[in-house]
Amino acid sequence: MHPENAKPAASHHADLPPLELLRSFDAAARTLSFTRAAEELHLTQSAVSRQIQQLEASLGTLLFERRHRALALTAAGVVLQRAVLDSLERLRDATARIRSAPALRQVAITCTPGFASFWLIPRLVRFTAAHPSVDVRVSATLDVLHLDRSRLDLAVRFAPIERATGPSLFEESVMPLCAPQLAASLQKTADLASQTLLTIDQPDHHQTPTADWEPWLQVMGLSDVRMKNTVRYTQYADAVAAAVAGQGVVIGRMPLLRELLQSGRLVAPFGEGAASRRAYFIDVARRAAGNPDAQDFIRWLRAEAAETPASGSSPS
Repeated sequence: MHPENAKPAASHHADLPPLELLRSFDAAARTLSFTRAAEELHLTQSAVSRQIQQLEASLGTLLFERRHRALALTAAGVVLQRAVLDSLERLRDATARIRSAPALRQVAITCTPGFASFWLIPRLVRFTAAHPSVDVRVSATLDVLHLDRSRLDLAVRFAPIERATGPSLFEESVMPLCAPQLAASLQKTADLASQTLLTIDQPDHHQTPTADWEPWLQVMGLSDVRMKNTVRYTQYADAVAAAVAGQGVVIGRMPLLRELLQSGRLVAPFGEGAASRRAYFIDVARRAAGNPDAQDFIRWLRAEAAETPASGSSPS
């Protein structure tokens, strides 16, 4: 048979009697009285009687024996009553479970992968420990997600300071970083020419691989930095991991990499960094106003940022 001539699949409910008829049957079967069933359902006795007759007609069998001023279930009626009672009990149990289930408590945030990897995730355990009933959903992406359409409560955006539209967490400074074993060969900036540049693919293809270095170059009085070769990564975390492994020099974004600097896994061979005039700031969705857990998360973010030193220099 051609598919166009095939009969449509039967509905899952095609063989079921109308639910309002089963409701009337349940009341009549429990009370064994059309009159009392009508009172319970706020219908007339004749309406209940007609509904039972309609149900019997649809099933092709009698469900009640009509005796003088009395009703009795037939064998078919007993079978149907058991099925209806079982179904109604299951519905009551499911409804009770749904009503008693606690509402999902969740905070949904988006941020850059670098911010998530180096700053948020190492600290997030402190928020979850203080708020064990709150689920946190982190969307780490370079895409600027629309908060309402993506059902997000807030974003930590990274942008030039003049474009910030919400509370600032901290400003960024930059400096060249490398593994300790490379630092001895970097006594002066000219020594960078013998090193590998570790960088990321820039979303703006007109930018140079050293675009992130420009604030530091200006402070150092340099117009450019020339290095032996370049290795590009799609994620900043990968470029940093390569620097930790001693594979080259990366521009360090502070305070994101402050802990790597303090632990000695990376060093700053040329000293202090330079302000990049970029910052991390909070963008709050309208939906967050009705989410007290999101408000707690925002307060927690700001408290953690307040305890993050702006300087990225290693301890003396």
